[in-house]
Amino acid sequence: MSVRSFIAFSLIGSAVASASLYWDGRVPQSMTESDLDSSLGPYLTVVKGSETASHYTSLLGTSQLPTPLWKNTISEQVISVTIDNSSIFIPGGGSPQSGFRRTDLIAQGNGSNSALDTIMEVGMSKFHFSLKRNEHLPLNYSHEYQLVYIEPTDGSHIFELQLGTPFNIPTASAPAADSTLLKIRNHALDLLFETPFTAGEWHNFAIRVDWNKLTLQVFYSTGNFELCPVTSVLSNPGLAAQGDFHLALLKLPLADPNETTTEQDDVVHFGIQEATTEGVFYSGVFVENVSK
Repeated sequence: MSVRSFIAFSLIGSAVASASLYWDGRVPQSMTESDLDSSLGPYLTVVKGSETASHYTSLLGTSQLPTPLWKNTISEQVISVTIDNSSIFIPGGGSPQSGFRRTDLIAQGNGSNSALDTIMEVGMSKFHFSLKRNEHLPLNYSHEYQLVYIEPTDGSHIFELQLGTPFNIPTASAPAADSTLLKIRNHALDLLFETPFTAGEWHNFAIRVDWNKLTLQVFYSTGNFELCPVTSVLSNPGLAAQGDFHLALLKLPLADPNETTTEQDDVVHFGIQEATTEGVFYSGVFVENVSK
C-alpha cells in the first residue's frame, strides 16, 4: 500500500473512532487494486482463482456510489467481487476446489486475519455489511451462493448470508421459489431472516454476536434508512470458536447425475458449474465493539 493509501486508511479509522470499531473494511478512495493484489489494507485476498486478486475484485472509485447509510461518516469505494470459470481456489497443500467458484475477501488487521479474530470476536461485536446486485453480471439462482460468513477452522459458519437454491441431490428442475431472497442463517443453518434481493438498491445488514452468551441478532435496512432489528436476540447453539470474517461470492455446484453418489456429496470438488462471469457489489463493511 502506498504511503498515501496508508494515511487515508488511518484517517477512516480515526473518523469513526467514536463508534468503537474493531475493524474497518470500508476502503478509502486512495486504495488501489495493486494493494488488493498484495493483500495490503483491510483484506486478505488469497482465496481466489489462478488470476491476480484484482482480476476478480475491483475498487470502483467514484463510478459507483456506496451505501448512503454512512455517507455522513466516511468516503469509501464500492468493492466489486466477481467469479468466472477460473475461480477455482487451491488451498495450501490441498486439491483444487473444482466444485466451487469463489472469490473471498477475509478481514485482516496489521497483515493478520487470525490475530484480528482474537481481538474482534470477544464480548459483543456487531458485523456490518451492505450489498447490491450487479445487473451486468447476474447470478444464476439455480445455484446456492454463500456471501458473508464467519468461518471457524471446522468449516462451519457462525452466521451466513445465503442466496439462491440450496444444493440438493438430485438438482431441482428450476430455481427454488425463494431463490432470490437474501437469507440469514445461524450456526445450525436455521433461517432467521429473509428479504428479496431487489435491484437498484443497497441492502444493509448488521449481525450482533454475543460471544459469551452464544446469541445473535439481525438488523436490516435498505438505502439510507436506519438499521432496525428484524429478529429478537436468538440463541446460536454450537457456536464454539472464533473464525475468519469473509466477504465473498462463493457459488456451489449443481449435482452431476453422471457422477457417483460419493462424488455428488463432495460439493467442494465435484459438480456442474457454468463458464459464466457473475458479480455482486459490497460497501459499508466494518465490525463494531458493542460490549459497552
